Amino acid sequence: MDALKLISQDSLKAEVPQLCIGDTVKVYVRIKEGDKYRLQVFEGTIISKKHGGINETFTVRRVAHGCGIERVFPVHSPIVDKVEVVRKGKVRRAKLYYLRDRVGKAAKVKEAIR
Repeated sequence: MDALKLISQDSLKAEVPQLCIGDTVKVYVRIKEGDKYRLQVFEGTIISKKHGGINETFTVRRVAHGCGIERVFPVHSPIVDKVEVVRKGKVRRAKLYYLRDRVGKAAKVKEAIR
């Protein structure tokens, strides 16, 4: 069991951004095209965080052309180049799955004043 912990410690990223539920973030994802890499930005609201340690993930939701899109990103994945917090959200829930049923302004998260 200790060998697994040692291996996972080496794979952890040194700087992990402080992500909270309800935050609007820009996730820079490395995409391989042929032998080159490029960065693609996925911007949306964090609706959930799961697990911990090396398995930690967060789900980002956005609405594009009237269609809701959700992507699950591993925090410590080499594919995720960086995560930039655009604005902080004020929420009272640990999971924001209720946003899936809402349309328009009702699907927005209030901004936290800090």
